Amino acid sequence: MQNRSISLLFILLTSLFGTISYAASPSTFTVVIDAGHGGKDPGTLGATVKEKDIVLAVALKFGRLIKQNHPDVKVVYTRSTDVFIALDQRAILANNSKANLFISIHADHAETPGVHGASTFTLGQNRTRENLEIAKRENSVILLEDNYKQRYEGFDPTVAESYIMFEFMQDNYMNQSIQFASTLQKKFVAGGRKDRGVRQDIFLVLRCTSMPSVLVELGFLSNMNEEQFLKSEDGQNKMADNLLRGFTDFKNDYDRKSTNRTTSTKRNGSANTKKNDLSNSQEELDSTFEETKANIIEKAIPNTGIEFKIQMTSSSIKLSPNNKKLKGVPMDSFFENRLYKYTFGSFSTFEEANRKRMEFKNSFPDAFVIAFKDGQKIPIQEARALSKH
Repeated sequence: MQNRSISLLFILLTSLFGTISYAASPSTFTVVIDAGHGGKDPGTLGATVKEKDIVLAVALKFGRLIKQNHPDVKVVYTRSTDVFIALDQRAILANNSKANLFISIHADHAETPGVHGASTFTLGQNRTRENLEIAKRENSVILLEDNYKQRYEGFDPTVAESYIMFEFMQDNYMNQSIQFASTLQKKFVAGGRKDRGVRQDIFLVLRCTSMPSVLVELGFLSNMNEEQFLKSEDGQNKMADNLLRGFTDFKNDYDRKSTNRTTSTKRNGSANTKKNDLSNSQEELDSTFEETKANIIEKAIPNTGIEFKIQMTSSSIKLSPNNKKLKGVPMDSFFENRLYKYTFGSFSTFEEANRKRMEFKNSFPDAFVIAFKDGQKIPIQEARALSKH
């Protein structure tokens, strides 16, 4: 049974492998600025303004400041007018642009009108219910997209259980994203904004970007004072300036490290040129890109041809991706003994699959691990023995 594109791990691998040429050929530094929402999607609403208009204004001001202060930087906008752009297309644009940095700009909303301040998010597992509610609101834009269930592998932005699929996301740029987010928050605070901190959650617009990426919430349109601030020319200029200051620190650090690595490459001689050239890219990984890539491949596609999966449930009829029985979790399926059997994940070892199975025990208490060799189902004990060779 062939792995299908529904697997987010393989989506990630595709995204990562597409960046090898980016890393190997450093060129103009490119930043992609993403003004959230747009067109038929207004975003959150203030008393007198729409999120889509506020964030577009700030995004364009931010881009102009970069061009003025960093003429060597290429600025790419996901949108520069009031148009609707699907979330996955924003990430695709960033990847195709070979971007070094991705910044998605948004405005927030709260049920309590007194809540205010700026926050910056990176991709990661949600830590609080408040974070989850923000992620659900920002991700709900996909409901306006055609065929969103197919495009996002059955993901339902309104269902908390859908977010479990991102457990397998391995973001090689996480450290850089967090560092940049921290820098931005410091600039917001220095600019007089209340600090709501750096947070992590699952945002679809960040999930497949192949570069350090953050999502910024400028402030709360549900707060009368912040709404007035963000709709004013002065407020937009200040927020754009805060973003510029954070970007400048990131770019200066990037240039410094690139220079240091270039010097190190020359000093170490031609034998290490290839390795150091890879290290000279923006990934800033603890190990080289090739080693990281090899580790991911080893976990995802074992050389033995053995693949472990978690069988979550079965049905006598074929289930649609949004069927309640699947509980919002994206699954593969195969037909056996007159039943459609639904599986989750792809693991190189039984132990890894079984650990993940335990995390599903509340939602799928009858789940168990099965195995395949070269796409054909085999007894689990045979697979365990073969996978150890």
